Amino acid sequence: MSTALDRQIRPIYDALDTQSNKSAVLACNKVLKKQPNNVLVKALKALALVRLQKVEESLLLADEVLAKKPTDDGVLTAMMHVLRGLGRHSDIVAMFETAYKQHPQNEDLGTQTFFANVRVGNWKAAQQVATKMHKQFQDDRYLYWSIFSAVLQANDMATPEALRPVLLKLALRLISSGNTPSYFNPDRFYVHLLILRELEMYDDAATLLNHEIGQKICETSLVCDEIRRDIMKLKGACKQEGEQAKVKILEKKDRNWLEFLSLLDATFWDIASTSEPASEDVKAAVTEEIAKTRKVFSEAATVDGLKDRSGLLALLELEKRTKSHGLWTDACEIRMMAENYFSQFGDKACCYEDLLPYLAFEGEELEQWTSFLNSRKSFDTPDTLQRSINVYKLLRYNLTSAELTPELELARAQEYIKVYLDGLKFGVNLPDTELQPADDFAILVGHAYVSLWKLTGEESHLQSAAATLEYASARSKQSYRIRLLLIRIYHLLDHYRLMNVKQVQTDTLSHLILSRAAMWSLAPLGDITYMSECMEASQIYMSNSTETAEFIARAFSTERYSQIIDFIEFEDRLDNSLQRDLMKVEHVRMRVAHEPLNAELVDMELIELKFIFDRIHHDNRDFEVIPNYQPRCQPSFNEQTLPLKPPGAGWLSAYLKVYIRAFQEASDLDETVEDKLLIGDRPKPSNDPENQLPLRERLVKKRQEEIDDLSEDEKLFYEYTLALSEWVGPYHDYVRPPPSALLAEAAKSNDLKPGHPLKSMAAAANGSATNGHSKKDEEPPAVKESPELIPKFFDDMKSRFDAVISGTALPSELLHIVATTQEAYLLFALETVRFKPNSIIKQYKFGQLAQSFKDLRVKASSILNEMSTVLAKLGEEVATPDGRKAFVQASSSIQDSSGFDHDFVLGVAKKTTDARKQTYEGIAKGLAKVVKNHS
Repeated sequence: MSTALDRQIRPIYDALDTQSNKSAVLACNKVLKKQPNNVLVKALKALALVRLQKVEESLLLADEVLAKKPTDDGVLTAMMHVLRGLGRHSDIVAMFETAYKQHPQNEDLGTQTFFANVRVGNWKAAQQVATKMHKQFQDDRYLYWSIFSAVLQANDMATPEALRPVLLKLALRLISSGNTPSYFNPDRFYVHLLILRELEMYDDAATLLNHEIGQKICETSLVCDEIRRDIMKLKGACKQEGEQAKVKILEKKDRNWLEFLSLLDATFWDIASTSEPASEDVKAAVTEEIAKTRKVFSEAATVDGLKDRSGLLALLELEKRTKSHGLWTDACEIRMMAENYFSQFGDKACCYEDLLPYLAFEGEELEQWTSFLNSRKSFDTPDTLQRSINVYKLLRYNLTSAELTPELELARAQEYIKVYLDGLKFGVNLPDTELQPADDFAILVGHAYVSLWKLTGEESHLQSAAATLEYASARSKQSYRIRLLLIRIYHLLDHYRLMNVKQVQTDTLSHLILSRAAMWSLAPLGDITYMSECMEASQIYMSNSTETAEFIARAFSTERYSQIIDFIEFEDRLDNSLQRDLMKVEHVRMRVAHEPLNAELVDMELIELKFIFDRIHHDNRDFEVIPNYQPRCQPSFNEQTLPLKPPGAGWLSAYLKVYIRAFQEASDLDETVEDKLLIGDRPKPSNDPENQLPLRERLVKKRQEEIDDLSEDEKLFYEYTLALSEWVGPYHDYVRPPPSALLAEAAKSNDLKPGHPLKSMAAAANGSATNGHSKKDEEPPAVKESPELIPKFFDDMKSRFDAVISGTALPSELLHIVATTQEAYLLFALETVRFKPNSIIKQYKFGQLAQSFKDLRVKASSILNEMSTVLAKLGEEVATPDGRKAFVQASSSIQDSSGFDHDFVLGVAKKTTDARKQTYEGIAKGLAKVVKNHS
């Protein structure tokens, strides 16, 4: 690049670096006036336009640059970012492949071509490029790129089963014929072991591992040691592993828990490795091994003392397995070991979780364990406070059904409050960034009151839980565990505004807030908070997917092969996240409620939902993060506080079918038109046999998994939508204009504005399009009366609404009924919007059909308006001085026994009742607005 050109282009780079994209476009235009054919400047302008969301203009420039077949590094780099922003990843691969073919001796272009294929998971092409580079440049790194690409291709779900062993054998032949042995590098050695394991060549793998160099690598490389364990277990050398683990534990003082597990597995191998009943001789031999293992663990526990918990935990696990195999001799052994463990490590926060798997005591053992714990309560120091917290948790865990009465639970709640307030003295001088040592007592209070609510059905106990946890949250501002409990309780109390959506925008936790978020979408009086939160929470998937692809390329570059499989799995779990697509469906449900039902919304969402429908989903949601200290005879806190069953894969599939069918019928797009209008790449096709069926056939197929995942109201809604689509579908198919007319219309629009030309656009034949509709040769389908299920649905929902209003159900159940009824009305509006123009009714003689639509619309509108009136009235009643007074009185148990500040409880009451009022009034007005918009 000349100095003069560099001076001209430097401002463009500076503007892009500082995200001043408008300035970058202006700077590019200035250069292009003098140099209209400058490919680099066009690429940079396209990048700035992509960042400004000006897709059509950037598409035109991108295609101009690609047509020039660029090879300059600056142009290629800019275009890579442009095409990535447009979702055209296959074009990135093609661009680098074309450049590499023009300059086959350019090693850097070869590397970039390889990485381009790696980023999109095109392992076959990556393997071919790496093989070519190895032949050209004779670098062993490229050989291992080729080898590992073959391994990844073999592991790819899209690879035919018969081809997988062929690819692995090819990889083994390449690794065996290389100039440098694999053991010169731990990651290359890992690849070698991985291939042998996949080919089930365990003896060959053992030969490598038993070599002196192999042993040293496994001593220093955790990933190689992990695969070594796996291979030895598959080889059946479990006892040999146990002997090695014994040496490591006793002589090398290795406290890796995997070593303890290896010894435990070896101890019970003779019984656990066969499904046949063990003979007396085998039992005697295993009993002897148990005694030896017990001695090893006891020695480790004695040596470690208070420094390490592994020895004592291993003893507990040993006794648990001994009992499960029927070799138990001393019934009180586990209890005595648990007492010993608690005596040594009861002041550790992990004590409760450590002991939990071993505490299923009954009868006399439970009485002795309870007596032991009761004698350990003390609140003198922070250490004894933590020990007492563990005592209360462990005592609660083993409560029996007979001990879970409302009276006893109320007494426990008051006791937890008392010890919580006493424990606050140990955190008086802590800064706001620190957690209060007594936080877990507040969490126990929340558990006790939720248990009381489940036992009695009285909402007042949830209010007491909310007040206590709010008090604790104010004193321990960073306690996410307290916030999680509050989120769940506020879900039940319908206090959606205090859920702090922004704090949980992760794949594993966003479900806590955004699960069925459409239920509240009309609540904020036009403030589309939840729609924006769905969009913001979805950003992590886009950024993480891009970043992970870069991590994979970087791992290849640095030959960290052991990391690549984990990165690929991570990327797959994110790209096919169940929560990601559940949020997408929630966003669609909200858009339908808030936005006009026009072609732009329908067509865009139809294409995206069809892509989602083909995915095989991974459920990454974390339900264990919510603290659970409920007794083992009760459901967990998470299960107790779920307003509805959490939506899963079945729920997602059912709702995708509902909306895809509705959008298909409301849309003029068919697959031909859709393909020509699509900008980015299509997702990789799934090899699931179910996905090979025609889409229409899959959409009408009902599965039990879907039905089981729906609430009772959603089941009625699902049947309603099936009946609605089946009824109006033939009329849509008859009226819908042919693809040729649509393509002609799109071509006309395309000619009027700059942008990406339609792919393979063919001009419509003369007379094929008349204002978007064509003349039909066949007769229109006969008009039928609506199925009985459709009007009955609205009657059933009205009956459900009336029953809930007159009962003691929580607001969440009431809003679920309202939201489901509203959604059915919106789906009806979506399915009938095509038939609103009088010209359509007259042209196709659908007057009787229009009258049926009108009758149903009037019926549904009347019911929704009635629901709106009742909700508005409830809103007026709830946020009154009497309502707040009732809340405070309901929480009297936490005030009378603990000295909680009355004004604080009144403040919580005001926030909660005001929030419920806003919700009721907002949804009431939202319902009225929806009815008015679609009447």
